[in-house]
Amino acid sequence: MCIGSSCSSQKDTAISRSMQNLTARYNYIYNSKVLLNNHQLELTENYADNYDQILPVYLGPEVSNMEVNQGLNLKPMDDIIKKAQLIILEKSFSNYTDDAYILLGKASFFNGNYFNAAEYFDYITKTYKNNQNTYLEALNWKARSLMQLRRITEANQVLDTLDSILPKVKVKRQLPGPLSTIAQMCIYLNNDTAAISYLKDALRAGGKDQNKIRWTYILAQLYERQQNYKDAAVNYRKVQRSNAPFEMYFNATLNQIKLKTLQNNNKIDKHDQVLALLKDDKNLDYNDQIYFQIAEGHAADQEFQEALKYYLLSVQKSNKNQHQKGLSYLRIADLNFKHFKDDILAKSYYDSTVNTLPKNYPGYDLILKKSINLKYLTDRYELITLQDTLQSIARLPEELRKTKIQMLANPVIITQVQSSNNLLNPNSQPGYSANKLPPQNSFYFSNTTTISIGFSDFKRKWGNRKLENNWRQSVRTSAQETTQQITNVTNAGPINPDSTSLTSNKESLIAEYTAAIPLNSALMAASNQKIIDAYYEIASFYLQELDDTAEAANVYKTLLIRFPQNNHLASIYYSLYLISKPNDPAESLNFKNRILKDFPSSIYAKTILDPTFSVKQSEAENEANNQYNDIFSQYEKKDFISVIRQANKALSSGNPNILSPQLAYLKAIAIGRTNNADSLLTALNNIIENFPDDKLTTPLVKEHITYVMAHLSEFQKRKIALVDFDPNEPPFSDPAKQAVVISAVVKPKQPIVVLEKITTQLPNNTSPKPAETPKAQEPDKVIPAIITDGTFNNAVSATYYFVVHVSDAALTLSSSRFGIGQFNRGNYIGSNLKHQLKEFDNDQLIYVGNFSNFEDVKSYAAGITPQLKQIMKVPVNIYSSFIISKENFDKLISGELLTKYIEFYQKNY
Repeated sequence: MCIGSSCSSQKDTAISRSMQNLTARYNYIYNSKVLLNNHQLELTENYADNYDQILPVYLGPEVSNMEVNQGLNLKPMDDIIKKAQLIILEKSFSNYTDDAYILLGKASFFNGNYFNAAEYFDYITKTYKNNQNTYLEALNWKARSLMQLRRITEANQVLDTLDSILPKVKVKRQLPGPLSTIAQMCIYLNNDTAAISYLKDALRAGGKDQNKIRWTYILAQLYERQQNYKDAAVNYRKVQRSNAPFEMYFNATLNQIKLKTLQNNNKIDKHDQVLALLKDDKNLDYNDQIYFQIAEGHAADQEFQEALKYYLLSVQKSNKNQHQKGLSYLRIADLNFKHFKDDILAKSYYDSTVNTLPKNYPGYDLILKKSINLKYLTDRYELITLQDTLQSIARLPEELRKTKIQMLANPVIITQVQSSNNLLNPNSQPGYSANKLPPQNSFYFSNTTTISIGFSDFKRKWGNRKLENNWRQSVRTSAQETTQQITNVTNAGPINPDSTSLTSNKESLIAEYTAAIPLNSALMAASNQKIIDAYYEIASFYLQELDDTAEAANVYKTLLIRFPQNNHLASIYYSLYLISKPNDPAESLNFKNRILKDFPSSIYAKTILDPTFSVKQSEAENEANNQYNDIFSQYEKKDFISVIRQANKALSSGNPNILSPQLAYLKAIAIGRTNNADSLLTALNNIIENFPDDKLTTPLVKEHITYVMAHLSEFQKRKIALVDFDPNEPPFSDPAKQAVVISAVVKPKQPIVVLEKITTQLPNNTSPKPAETPKAQEPDKVIPAIITDGTFNNAVSATYYFVVHVSDAALTLSSSRFGIGQFNRGNYIGSNLKHQLKEFDNDQLIYVGNFSNFEDVKSYAAGITPQLKQIMKVPVNIYSSFIISKENFDKLISGELLTKYIEFYQKNY
């Protein structure tokens, strides 16, 4: 309808208002609603639902962070926005300005601009609060917009207001939308019972037919999740009998079969019914889901080889549904990791999973972490398997052991070759060959004419691309590069089982296994301890790094079943106490009582009895650090009398802590600087007597005593045991001055090195070891692919550092560096290790080196990391450690680059 130019008049007269109402309603409101309804219908038809999860109650476009700010710029929505703005600007005296604002909000919502939508609806709720219909609709859509932005708390507050006014609504057709929105919020909050109640109310209130079908399907899903299979089946049946889209109808049918099996426990009948769906041509596009359901059934029955077979078929048939393909990849990865113990293949499938599933998939971050950290877990599972095997061999008669060891060595070589070959074909698995799949007589590649046409089309589009994994991509992830490297090595040619290198490897493996067999009680106990530690580390990793409490609990309980008495009991009980607390109070109480009964003086018992204990302990540790730093500052000033006095006061307080051995060490050195050798030896021996199990200070003190006793006559000639060579030289100065001669009384042939020098190695009669030359690369080893993120890389280096990163430039680290020096002098005599400091922005890096290869620095890190809490005199939450090559270290010039390297390090080392 078109009205004359007078419709633009803004005069507030009866005629003007009437014309504005007429044109606003029929020229703009009506046309906008038609555009909006058409778009919603199009969105419903094109939206790719994920039937593996609870379906969304209402639909909104999926947008990225950038698109949330800019919108999708859809033409129909832009047209609606223009029409609504015209009403607001030119029809301000009409009765449709509130409708115009509602249209602005909805158009922004379906344009993916949820920020603007939320603001429009917020304005409406404040401006039109007295108009019940408008206010109700605005609250409903404001909540939806906030939920799309994942601002759940704010949305929940809006819905509380909405829920409070619903009883006052008299028009029944206004209720379905708000009720369904509240139901969606309940699903977000995992309150399935409330969600079911609101959805049932929404269905009773009416609504559009397609909405009612969708809500019925969601009701069935919620009932199924509550294991109310009877009501779930009823609602799935309603969907089957309705005018549902075919995909929804298909999934309802599939779920009906699954529920019948669960109710009747007839798995054979279930497989037959599901397989029967393959015969229907209409289900051709859904064969991947059919095979997946069959695989799930076999996995539930622990028939893992059969499950693998159908998961692979699901992947093969997933041509359109990437989500389904991602789920199948995930299941295959889990099977390879947990049951087939093939970590190379498992990592490959985990990588495929994270590259296929959307990032908003529930548990995506957990899968990504598992992909990155898989080697940590598999190394420990392999250790458990190896120790179990060695123990079983140890129990055999001696004449049978050699045969078993040979059998153990042979599969290792075969598996390595097989695993590499598996990477060439994602459909091949350990213990499972592709020829076990159902025959494919009409397979595409059986037709030579089709192959010829396809080859020509490929060459025209892609040119002479090299045949390799991920050939479409010019830029690849580190995981893809690693996989391709393994593939290239495998393609280089088959390995001859009789080759010299293979025979040599076999003989060395047999020798290693023979030497590792635990043939006496001490070796058996050591083997058991390795298994215990591996299980404990796996469970702790699941709990702390992957936040997978269910898997952590399973591993902890496995450890308790196998080793009811072990050295981690208190920690295991406490972890299980916390894990079971939300869902199993009885089990939680059981573990709590075990801790209080068996470990009453542990920190876990103290934490249970006093929830603030950990806070108090942190405060006590900070106080101990401050106390140590104060005494150390006196030590730096060479005020040794004050050091002795303050150390005596701290050590006699009756509250020993992890820094007590180091305080005693400062006191001993101060005594050596002010008294004779006998007093020094007494102080040093007191440390060994009082702290025999300390791993940081006591080994160093033993070296001191050994040296002093070897040169006792020289020390007894002095009035002061430790002569200060250069009182003005500050600690941690020029590293070239690390070896400092004590005094001229000692003959040049037998130089004595000062005990106290902070950065120096403790005295040693042996000449310094020559610098280690890099080991020559073995010719039969494969050079790993170099991974880079554009700035850093994992190329082999001649120099590595162990780095402690402290994220506070205001702290003085001299006492912490002194602790590192103690560790080095006590554990790495003659290694010439140096520790230095690098500062930029708000970061300080203590770096220790030089290490000539990665294995050496890795071994050093494994030794020092457990003791960092004693060594570092700063709060534990502000420091971390990592390994880095000299080439990468030289690039660290800012906090931003440091963060980038740490991310690279965690992913690739």
